[in-house]
Amino acid sequence: MSDKAFKPYVPPEQTMKEVSFKAIFLGIIMAIVLGAANAYLGLMVGMTVAATFPAAVIAMAVLRPFKGTILEENLARTTGAVGEALAAGAIFTIPAFLFTGVWTKFDVFKSSMLMLVGGILGVFLIILVRRTLVEDAELPFPESVACAEMVKTGQKAGSNAAYMFWAMGLGGLVEFFTSENGIRLITPYARSVFKIPGLSIIRYLNGDNNQLYPPPETPVEQIPQIKGRMFIESPAANAAMTGVGYIIGPKLAALTFSGGVLGWLFLMPILLFISGDLGTVVSSFEGNWTDMAVSAYNAQIKPIAVGAMLVGAFYTLFRMRKSLIVGIGRSISDVKKARSGVETETIRTDKDLPFPSIIIVIIAMIIPMVFLYNIFTRSIGSSLVAALVMIIMGLLFAAVAGYLVGIIGSSSNPISGLTLTTLLIAALMMVLMGQRGNEGIAAVLGVAAVVCCVAGVAGDMIQDWKVGHILGGTPWRMQIGGLVGVIAAALTLTFSLQLLHDNIGIGSEALPAPQAGLMATMAKGIVGGEMAWPLVVAGMLLAVVLILIGSPSPMLIAVGMYLPFRATACIFFGGVIKYFLDRSVAKKKPTAKGKETVENIGLLLASGLIAGQALMGIITAAVKGTQLRLPEVWNSPWLGLVIFFILGFILIYFPYKKMVSSGEIGAPTEGEDR
Repeated sequence: MSDKAFKPYVPPEQTMKEVSFKAIFLGIIMAIVLGAANAYLGLMVGMTVAATFPAAVIAMAVLRPFKGTILEENLARTTGAVGEALAAGAIFTIPAFLFTGVWTKFDVFKSSMLMLVGGILGVFLIILVRRTLVEDAELPFPESVACAEMVKTGQKAGSNAAYMFWAMGLGGLVEFFTSENGIRLITPYARSVFKIPGLSIIRYLNGDNNQLYPPPETPVEQIPQIKGRMFIESPAANAAMTGVGYIIGPKLAALTFSGGVLGWLFLMPILLFISGDLGTVVSSFEGNWTDMAVSAYNAQIKPIAVGAMLVGAFYTLFRMRKSLIVGIGRSISDVKKARSGVETETIRTDKDLPFPSIIIVIIAMIIPMVFLYNIFTRSIGSSLVAALVMIIMGLLFAAVAGYLVGIIGSSSNPISGLTLTTLLIAALMMVLMGQRGNEGIAAVLGVAAVVCCVAGVAGDMIQDWKVGHILGGTPWRMQIGGLVGVIAAALTLTFSLQLLHDNIGIGSEALPAPQAGLMATMAKGIVGGEMAWPLVVAGMLLAVVLILIGSPSPMLIAVGMYLPFRATACIFFGGVIKYFLDRSVAKKKPTAKGKETVENIGLLLASGLIAGQALMGIITAAVKGTQLRLPEVWNSPWLGLVIFFILGFILIYFPYKKMVSSGEIGAPTEGEDR
């Protein structure tokens, strides 16, 4: 996009209020709140939702009554949306310190330092390539363009913010009445191990000594028996996961659900019937079949999912190899241009922070990380190597993440794959440096955490700066806003993570944190030598099979295997809702504006459901932390059916009704005259 042809919504020569206390204050609040909400969501379902859209809606709704300008709204959105990006970087890596046993609880100082440095580096590194990316006509920036159009439309006809806010209230109510930390009126899901008549397995081959268990002389009546048992679990009545499924759409939701079907309904029955050690497992659970099934799944199916995620992550990067190579080349070229000190444009809408200041800050961020890595490794040589890997991979993947966001949007930014690449390189370097045990694992995870935050923040920033570029925002002011948001989120997010861990349990069924589990497994396996390689390799081969048969996303299938079945089933439910809405809308032959209305209203409703339930999850966890136990009223699983009906109704009815009532239907079919 050349500056000669492009005209922003607010012209460069126009003077308009942009930086104000109310805009910055609102941005800080959104960074903290949206960061905490997305941390909860990401730990629960292994994915986050880009906060650019909800932050834009909130900024319009809150600042409009105070006569805020469109540029103030833009600054508030830029400041607030980065909290989600930092949360994604944090939850994909920092819980791995707990999973590996390096920490017994979150270290507030170290966690905050990793997030703070990663976030600041993410902002400053992507500044180096901002101009190249946002002015590139070949990069569509789909989410940025959609958000900018929504903001411009909101200036004329209102923001439709009410849809999002009352959906937040509904999402909060669902969490309050289904959560173990709230008033337990509804059991969100039901599960059981049921019997298949006519099938019975009595004795098992014990893998430890290759002997029958129990011994042949044991009376049959004293032997734990599996009489054709099958594990089954219902979808969770969950507003947030339904919203996730709706946003990612029916195709991706189905892929995720297929992983759940593969793991829980295909591999689990095989495990229940033929595992060599199952006799010991059955005996230890004394007939509690559901607990036995979940325990066996965690021990023997999840490592397969980890192996599949590993190959899936690298396959995602391989498919994007051309874009990666171009992005790397452009970043190197742009850095060289920046070093020359040549400024081609000095107008307001093209002015970044001074280049010397950027370089000074980037170098300054290396110093505290050397000290932190030295605390981890107790070796100055290893800490210097870790810091070197961190800054090189951070610079590389900031540019890569920015370029990929320009193509596919922030919601699809493959930061877990980029982080895994960093982790493997750092792990191999630590092994070469002789770092073993918890010291080496901590250093590897520390490098991965910083780079993950860099990639997440860089992708989010370039997306928001592209929105600002279209609207006519001032780059250096938006960059300051991004820094403020990063600092606010980094200094508060650890407390939210600790709160969730203390009162719900990160790594539990409620908050499985799949990406962090993957990072922990890989770091511990390479550095500590404790990986269940046969199962991991089996998962890797499974992913290869999926690739060979043409699966569009082995990574999503692997994540679906890792998550509880009820979660993937609920995500699929959200995708089905979107499918039926799209079918109903298509029959009305909507105009282009009508389709946009449906997408915007549906996105606001789904985002509201996600944000509302996530925030209520944080609140109820805090209530539990005060030792206040709310009463259990009914705890009926049948009321969950009512929640499914309500969620399906609002996600289909209101977008459809808004389109019809606005008269945005009756578009001519192909070949017809209007």
